[in-house]
Amino acid sequence: MQPVRRLYRRESEENRRASLIAATQELVAEGGPEAATVRAIAARAGVTPGLIRHYFQSKDELTRAAYRSLMDGMTAKGSDALEGVGAAPEERLAAFVAASLRPPVLDAGAVVLWAGYMHKIRNDTDLLAVHEAAYLAYRESLEVLISALDRPSEPGQTRREAIACNAVIDGLWIEGSLLPATFAPGEIVTIGLRSVGALLGVDLIAHSSMLPDPGRTI
Repeated sequence: MQPVRRLYRRESEENRRASLIAATQELVAEGGPEAATVRAIAARAGVTPGLIRHYFQSKDELTRAAYRSLMDGMTAKGSDALEGVGAAPEERLAAFVAASLRPPVLDAGAVVLWAGYMHKIRNDTDLLAVHEAAYLAYRESLEVLISALDRPSEPGQTRREAIACNAVIDGLWIEGSLLPATFAPGEIVTIGLRSVGALLGVDLIAHSSMLPDPGRTI
């Protein structure tokens, strides 16, 4: 019985941390970082303000955890998309790019939440470090997938290409999330695959299994 009780307690604490992070994210998305006060977070999560200190040493630590959760979660969706995908490098890269440009990653709430942190990052070196780590993790995932492509490359080329591809994906993510009615169904994914493929000199559309009709032209 004792091991069962320890397991229950651990899961309960993890759930409580997750609820505090979710409450912080909701408040930041609604009114920016200033809206995520300790009292507001506690009220949204249904706990007392003092209990927050049991899980996070400060509100700043909770803020950084909430931002890290957002960024890591989006990167993880791209990595999850590689499960069950074939071994062809083009197919794996296409799956990663497509997953980055469709729901749940493509989401207005996520963009608004991300934007809410941008001003604070300028004056918070710890939050900037979280942002840098998340950016590099996503970019490095792209670089690994790009480096697996069967084509000649020169030193430093895949790094430069990963930076460029990341920028294309970021731009499409923002506009596709905020203005979904502006684009036809699947158009953002198709544009992303064509654009990244053009940068790398490969046909990602032909290797994509993420589109309703991978061969269609939009």
